[in-house]
Amino acid sequence: MDAIRKLTLYLAMPRLPPLAAVRVFEAAARHENFSRAAEELAMTQAAVSYQMKLLEERLGAPLFVRRGRGMALTDLGRRIAPRITGAFDAMGEAFAIARAESDTVLSITAPRTFATNWLSGRLGEFHIAHPDLAVRLDVSDAMIDLAASEFDVAIRTLPAPPTDLIGHFLMRMPVTPLASPAFVARHALREPVDLLKVPRLSPDDDWWDLWFDSLTDLDTKARVHTGIRFESQVLDGHAAIAGHGIAVLSPPMFQTALETGQLVQPFMQCATYRNGFYLVYAAHKRNLPKVRALRDWLIDAVRRAAGDDPYGVLEPMPAR
Repeated sequence: MDAIRKLTLYLAMPRLPPLAAVRVFEAAARHENFSRAAEELAMTQAAVSYQMKLLEERLGAPLFVRRGRGMALTDLGRRIAPRITGAFDAMGEAFAIARAESDTVLSITAPRTFATNWLSGRLGEFHIAHPDLAVRLDVSDAMIDLAASEFDVAIRTLPAPPTDLIGHFLMRMPVTPLASPAFVARHALREPVDLLKVPRLSPDDDWWDLWFDSLTDLDTKARVHTGIRFESQVLDGHAAIAGHGIAVLSPPMFQTALETGQLVQPFMQCATYRNGFYLVYAAHKRNLPKVRALRDWLIDAVRRAAGDDPYGVLEPMPAR
């Protein structure tokens, strides 16, 4: 069995030669000079010689022979050198593609209501300010391991800043009943107790309990939990706009519907949910320009949208 066949069989084995030694061979073969390889790799000539010795011992065949005062490739070394260089070139191209995509694509994961009702309608403004960035928005309520995932940032509802990630508070979550003007006109909602007599959307949602419990003068024993149930605020809001019932919603998530009169707030009382929205990301991404750009824009956009903050969305979260 000749040496090249031995090398081919060896490289097919699960355990390849140490990458450091292969990298040294590639540089030494390209220069055909250990001293120049050492300079390129910021190593000593002795370290290059040592790595070549390790590699040749692993292969069971020589890759260099001494010629005069220098070193020359053996026939085996000369045959495999272009393939090794090609492999490193291919890896370099792959990482260049990855770096280019990482620099120009911003991946965000956000919960359904925030992504659909608040963020998606404002991302055009962010793109105008940062035209070189492509934004990919994932709509999901699932918790993602940001340190190991493809996402650059997440927006999550949390009771306090995370301890294992970089977190920036965005807004609190006020909740109150909202309905279409036609629904309110049909049911003459004059005081909160009237809500117990009308169709309530997702009546077993704990936000209803939160809002009712914030009222001190309401007999809560008469509550009923019958009605249409939905899986998200988005669906509750659409049903409320259509006049199918009154929903307990977070007004900042339905700001456009309130401003255009599709929804109205029959009672001024608001309760505040225990969690708030946070922008979070892994610590190793804190200095990425695209992450800093989104952070600065998003915090500013939240404050601009809040205006004079009638719902108290910018009030700091309570300390743990």
